[in-house]
Amino acid sequence: MTHDSTQLTSALRARLLDTPLWEFALALYARRGVEAACLVLQDEAGVDVCELLWHCWLYHHGLACEECPDHVRRWQQQVTAPLRRLRRDLKPEARLHEPVAALRRTLQQAELQAERETLSRLERLALESDRLWALPSPSPRLEDHLSRQLQVQKKPHLSALQGLESQLDPS
Repeated sequence: MTHDSTQLTSALRARLLDTPLWEFALALYARRGVEAACLVLQDEAGVDVCELLWHCWLYHHGLACEECPDHVRRWQQQVTAPLRRLRRDLKPEARLHEPVAALRRTLQQAELQAERETLSRLERLALESDRLWALPSPSPRLEDHLSRQLQVQKKPHLSALQGLESQLDPS
């Protein structure tokens, strides 16, 4: 797909800076049903939640990017995913042993820091890249946009995508 790769205007960059990705992601993730939708898309469709939230942030500002760069995906695969797997693997034992529960909480904090680093890298990409483009007007529906951007089969995950759309722009 070919897009206009003109530089972002200073006004668009300022709008992105006014709503930092980390703050946007925390606010969106805290909305009713968003966490559950993200986890369904992560666990059933293999979607990276940080990448998903980045695409939502861009969409919110009328922008899109063709794909997440390899160095960000490598970070997620090599750092964040192993922390998540360890945290999840310890869940049953953590219910029985407080020292394991404490270790699990430490892993959870490390996983959150790794995700924050991912979002920081994605935000820098958006601010420095010429790989972004403005969405057409009117913008496509978020569920259609995300299914295309993240290569998610829309049919089995439609309710999760619709849940995200309803919370991104509640009407």
